[in-house]
Amino acid sequence: MKKIGILVLALTLFGFGLYEFKISDEERTKAIDHLTQTRENLLSVVEGLSDEQLNYKPSEEAWSIAECVEHLAISENAIFEAVSGAIQVTADASRRTEVAMTDEELLGMITNRSNKIKTSEAFEPSGKFGSYEETLDAFLNKRAENIQYVQTTEDDLRNHYSQFPFGTLDAYQVILFMSGHSERHTQQMEEVMADPGFPQE
Repeated sequence: MKKIGILVLALTLFGFGLYEFKISDEERTKAIDHLTQTRENLLSVVEGLSDEQLNYKPSEEAWSIAECVEHLAISENAIFEAVSGAIQVTADASRRTEVAMTDEELLGMITNRSNKIKTSEAFEPSGKFGSYEETLDAFLNKRAENIQYVQTTEDDLRNHYSQFPFGTLDAYQVILFMSGHSERHTQQMEEVMADPGFPQE
C-alpha cells in the first residue's frame, strides 16, 4: 500500500510539471559534441584570414565574415538567455505535444541556407564588441560557458519550453538551435569566401 502511495505521488507531481528529469547521457553528449564541432568549424574557416578578407562584402547588403562573427557573438548570448528564461518556469511535461519538430528536423532547418531570413535589428552587427579579435573572443568565451553548462546541468531541459517564430522548442532544442545557428553562419562565411571578388590574400 505504501509503494502504491509513493507511485501515485510521483505521477501527480509529474502531471503538474513539478517532477524534474535530467537529460540522458546520450543527449548530453550529443549537445556537447555539436557545440564543440560547430565552434571548431567556425575557427577553421576564419583562421589566418587578413583584415581585407575578414571585411570583404560581396555586395552592399551582404555581411562580411567579420560581421557574421559579430552576429554569432550577439546571438550566442541572446539564444542562451532563452534557455535561462525557460528554466525559470516550472517544468510541465503536459506541454510536450507543443514541440512539433524532432531534434534532427530542427538542425536540418536551421542549417539549410536555401531559406534566407533577415535578422531583427537587435542581432545586426554594429561593432559593439570592439575589434574583430575581441568579437571572436566574446563568441568563444560564451560558447565555452554554454558547453560547461551542458556538461554539468541537472536541469530538466526537455520539459521547459521557449517560443520561437517557427514554433515551440524545449530548452534542450534551444541549445541545439544555438549550435546549428553558428553552423548556418559558418556556411555563410564560406559563401563569402567563394565569391569571385574575394581577396586572395
